[in-house]
Amino acid sequence: MEEKKKPMFNIIKKEPKVHGTFGTGVLSLSNVSPVIIDVEAGEAFIDMGAMHARSVVEKGIKFTPNREEVPNGKLYWLVWVTIDQMEEGPYYAGVTACEMTVDREARRGYKSLPEHVNRMDKSLKRHIIVDHMDGRSKEVLASFLQQHNRDMWERSSEELKRQLQNHG
Repeated sequence: MEEKKKPMFNIIKKEPKVHGTFGTGVLSLSNVSPVIIDVEAGEAFIDMGAMHARSVVEKGIKFTPNREEVPNGKLYWLVWVTIDQMEEGPYYAGVTACEMTVDREARRGYKSLPEHVNRMDKSLKRHIIVDHMDGRSKEVLASFLQQHNRDMWERSSEELKRQLQNHG
């Protein structure tokens, strides 16, 4: 029996990273970065492996779309951060978060693949979707973005700052 090939992004190092579908505009993937937030540790880091679901958090884990199957999962946030350029310089244009839980001992995890793909798409389209994150994770993300580049943070939208500073 022939194995069905899964659709994948075609990324060539020295060429612009482009993603498009039939009859639609083209979006560049070269300005989006996946940031992973380890909620328990209170840390955030960029992991380009997440572009292909191969981040350090995801490696060796069998994921299910059913949250109930991973009752002891440790919470992580995968945050898609898109950088854009304005006259004054670069800024955080699109920032969207999606949840992921991992039980390393059981080698199982929960995530909604459609949500991860849709949130990356929303980030590329300059949306801000971080309001649903827990307060501590918002603080970690805001701090990470500010420390990564204070000027980019200052140039970013008031909506991003409002959603990340709303810890309620």
